[in-house]
Amino acid sequence: MKFTTVICQSLTALVLAVPAGCGKQVPQALGTLEFDRITLPAPAAERIVAVDVREGEQVKVGQPLLQLDPAHTRAQLAAAEAQLQQQRELLAELETGPRREDIAKARANLVAAQAQAREARAYYARLAPLKGNGYVAAADLDRARAAAGNADGQAAAAQAALDELLHGTRPEQLAQAQAAVAAAQAQVDAQQVLLGKLSLVAPRAGRIDSLPYRLGDQAPVGAPLAILLAGDAPYARIYVPVQQRAGMHVGDAIDVFVAGREKSYAGKLRMIRSEPDFTPYYALIGDDAARLSYLAEVALGADAAELPAGLPVRVEFRGPAK
Repeated sequence: MKFTTVICQSLTALVLAVPAGCGKQVPQALGTLEFDRITLPAPAAERIVAVDVREGEQVKVGQPLLQLDPAHTRAQLAAAEAQLQQQRELLAELETGPRREDIAKARANLVAAQAQAREARAYYARLAPLKGNGYVAAADLDRARAAAGNADGQAAAAQAALDELLHGTRPEQLAQAQAAVAAAQAQVDAQQVLLGKLSLVAPRAGRIDSLPYRLGDQAPVGAPLAILLAGDAPYARIYVPVQQRAGMHVGDAIDVFVAGREKSYAGKLRMIRSEPDFTPYYALIGDDAARLSYLAEVALGADAAELPAGLPVRVEFRGPAK
């Protein structure tokens, strides 16, 4: 609340500082200095084991910032790699097909089953003529018939088992094994990416604005571990009154007046929104208080590199850049 009050007072001072002797007031707008803010979130809920920078420090692209404890993620990566190796071996087994020993065993089982079937059928064939003379009970004959049928079924099952081995692996089984290998590989890749993210580096050159967590802290997933102000110089974020929007175009030259600085800074309009927005109360001027405005950004040169973010600014529009 105090910060917005100070901005409001500073912007009021900027407006009052405009020379009163001018016959025609130069079109102007209010805003603040800003940097591109880059937030680096926590990729995992791990403890901070190293902090390589301090707040306010200028960093380069790729410079190490923070290090999270990688022990747990490395263990998960090792488990994923073991699972991948298991799936690869299963796929290799299916691609190779059955062993010769398995086929020989299946053939031996078939021969044994066929022999038992022949014996059972022969025994039933010997008992069948005796039923008419009353030399064999009906129950014994039924059991012999059932044994012969059961032996034939076992022989057929042994034949089918041998045929399955001889035909090899089904294409559907190979496809399933290949999919399992791909899934395991994706899991390994995900763990490797996560392990790499535990070492936070600067994605762009800039200045460290904030380090919310300290050495030894364990931030939740998604919590900001570091906030970086990127860019060689700040830019002015301004709110253009609706009556001035039609005359403004990207590339227009703009004079930027910063609170606390006597000189103006040369800027160039780099962006202006096509949709209006509600104007913050500290950026309202006179009758504009009841109107919408358009958010715009003004790029500044190298002479503004040392200006801090958050300072109130007033801009004057000079028209197309020459």
